Amino acid sequence: MLLLASASPARRRLLEQAGIPHRVRVSGVDEEAIRDSDPLRLVQRLAEAKAEAVAEAVCTPLTTWRSLLEEPGDTGADSAPLSSAFAGGATMESGSVAARSSDGQDCDAVLGCDSLLVFEGEVFGKPADPAEAVARWQRMSGGRAELHTGHCLLRPGREPLLATVTTGVVFAAVDRATIEAYVATGEPLACAGGFALEGRGSLLVERIEGCCSNVIGLSLPLLRRWLGGFPGS
Repeated sequence: MLLLASASPARRRLLEQAGIPHRVRVSGVDEEAIRDSDPLRLVQRLAEAKAEAVAEAVCTPLTTWRSLLEEPGDTGADSAPLSSAFAGGATMESGSVAARSSDGQDCDAVLGCDSLLVFEGEVFGKPADPAEAVARWQRMSGGRAELHTGHCLLRPGREPLLATVTTGVVFAAVDRATIEAYVATGEPLACAGGFALEGRGSLLVERIEGCCSNVIGLSLPLLRRWLGGFPGS
């Protein structure tokens, strides 16, 4: 079973829609305490911190989790599939092992993710208030931003899988009245970057350059490769 180390409803819905069996465990990581001037490094560090916090708190001590039952001659290849996560089984394929969680269920892997929007070199997290959301949207209107999502997959006895996926987002040119109407919905205040592609914010996006699900919260193509295929295959 895959553990999603995130409180994001959008990430949970992505896994549900893709048919990937999972459970949710919020990491409790203080994101403000983790800083880095490079957005790519920052999202990766945050993703790792979330995954490690859940692996340590929910399954077993992290040092044990990373070294469980390494088979002699095991290469620890990062491409090793987690086919049972798709099939809903309790353990990974032969030669691997699942850690036991505190509620008695097996944990094949823990996935941590974090996303940041970068516009004109500036990181846009969640707007502090409606006024900031309006001001940001006035800047972003008609422009292009990059959405970076860091991913970390921890598996018992194997090296962590780490990747950051970047997607270009081109925003529609809209007037202030449209911006204020969107901000009034409250949606921008709950989202990194001030918009939700899976919600009303999609009306203000002209096009996506790259992985669409990455903008919503995690890259499903990346996860498919990491988990070893299509659900049930």
